[in-house]
Amino acid sequence: MALAAVLLVSGCATGGRVGAAEKLAIYRAAAGLPVNSFPFHGSITGWTPLGDGAIALWTSPRRAWLLDLDGPCPDIEFTPVIAVTSSQAGRVSARFDKVLASGQGSMQIPCRISEIRPLDTSKVKAAEKAAREDQEASSGT
Repeated sequence: MALAAVLLVSGCATGGRVGAAEKLAIYRAAAGLPVNSFPFHGSITGWTPLGDGAIALWTSPRRAWLLDLDGPCPDIEFTPVIAVTSSQAGRVSARFDKVLASGQGSMQIPCRISEIRPLDTSKVKAAEKAAREDQEASSGT
């Protein structure tokens, strides 16, 4: 039986002026082809909620993954803490592992990972910067 390693990550959820739908589109455009799993050595440097059905998870400053979840994941957009399971030693796998969003109290809500796609973090950063600049230009600031 595989042991589940769980790492809690506190509030690195990034917000900003870019709307949720636009942010998800940016991340999807910067994502590569689906992979079955990714290496996981217990280090998460940040995460970004992308609506209630996806997150971006950083395992280093330049390495991130788009995780699509099976259906809506309650509290994922607002929780200050998440956890990620690793049912296979050193890897997080689609269809087997979960993102755990802290709900009310100490309850953790499991959200199964349905798909994993590597992210081009330089594309994400450039697209988010361009979107913020467009919003500032259109709002007259």
